[in-house]
Amino acid sequence: ASNRVSITTRDILVASQWQQGPQHGYKCMACCRIFPTRCSVKKHIQHSSQEGYCKVYYGKLNVLMEKERKAQEAKSPRV
Repeated sequence: ASNRVSITTRDILVASQWQQGPQHGYKCMACCRIFPTRCSVKKHIQHSSQEGYCKVYYGKLNVLMEKERKAQEAKSPRV
């Protein structure tokens, strides 16, 4: 018999319901941290590969951020 403790998804969900967290903010989908501003979560995402998060996830986020940057540039009036 194994002495390992088995934690189920249900256990995690029940425990998370008791934790108080910020009511507003931006959630990092990789580490589940809540950030107060959009800018702060973007900075976190940009440095996430250096912090050891999944490279595939970081790559996908990088593509999304590039699309957003291009959309913002398209909205800006050209002089």
